[in-house]
Amino acid sequence: MRSLVEDLLSKSIPELRELFLERLRPVPKGLLEALEVDTRQGAHHLAKRIRGRYRTNRSEGQRLHTLLRFEIELWAQGYSLVAGVDEAGMAPLAGPVVAGAVILPQNYKLRGLNDSKKILDHEMREELAAQIKQDAVCWSYGFAEVEEIDRINIYHAGLLAMQRAVQGLTCLPDFVLVDARRIPQCPSPQRGIIHGDALSASIAAASIIAKTTRDAHMLELDTLYAGYGFASHKGYPTPEHCRALKDLGALPIHRRSFGRVREVLGLDPIQNVLFEESPEEQQVEAAIAHAQ
Repeated sequence: MRSLVEDLLSKSIPELRELFLERLRPVPKGLLEALEVDTRQGAHHLAKRIRGRYRTNRSEGQRLHTLLRFEIELWAQGYSLVAGVDEAGMAPLAGPVVAGAVILPQNYKLRGLNDSKKILDHEMREELAAQIKQDAVCWSYGFAEVEEIDRINIYHAGLLAMQRAVQGLTCLPDFVLVDARRIPQCPSPQRGIIHGDALSASIAAASIIAKTTRDAHMLELDTLYAGYGFASHKGYPTPEHCRALKDLGALPIHRRSFGRVREVLGLDPIQNVLFEESPEEQQVEAAIAHAQ
């Protein structure tokens, strides 16, 4: 009876390349060694590329393990359900700010998982988001609408969206990891991590949920408001968007607390308190703490 390796060696080199480089099938024991002594043209090169695939896989595995370092520490302390929280849409001139919250299974490693800002291919972001939603213990998102952004400012609106995302989880997290923030009235212990979306798997997953959810919402708004290009720039202050804003005027979904929008509307700039919270801002903090 012929072995599996013998059966594979009866295939052409292009067929083997498709199986083990394009379709990434598991490589059976002995095949690499057999290819390295195979006399066919391209066999040695194929073996070299498969070994390169091994090195890439090891490197990605090490990267993903490092991305779990905060979660591993918390799991070892008995915090089984660790949620990551992040937001998307702080800088745009239009649309809501959206936060994602995700609890990943312990020791979860998803190839390609990273800060959503580092994933430039939108199709890859969508694929990762779909896989995260399928695999997560639970996940959620929260919106802070334009009216809320203008009323309480963008920073506090981001916190409100995060708060809503955590509240939307179907299971209460034991601990929450947040990208560089502290969520008001968080029901669980929390830790803010600067650049957390690039350092924590849970926060990275949340950033992908937040980004893809907001992008989908802006695509819907693009069908309602023609001519502004929301499908391409998602409301960010690109030259294209700024030209449309100047030529066509501000929409109800434009943030009237943002300077470029206020300029188009002929409104004075908003002066921010730089060093100390006013009593009014303290009241806003309290309002966020009790928002549902």
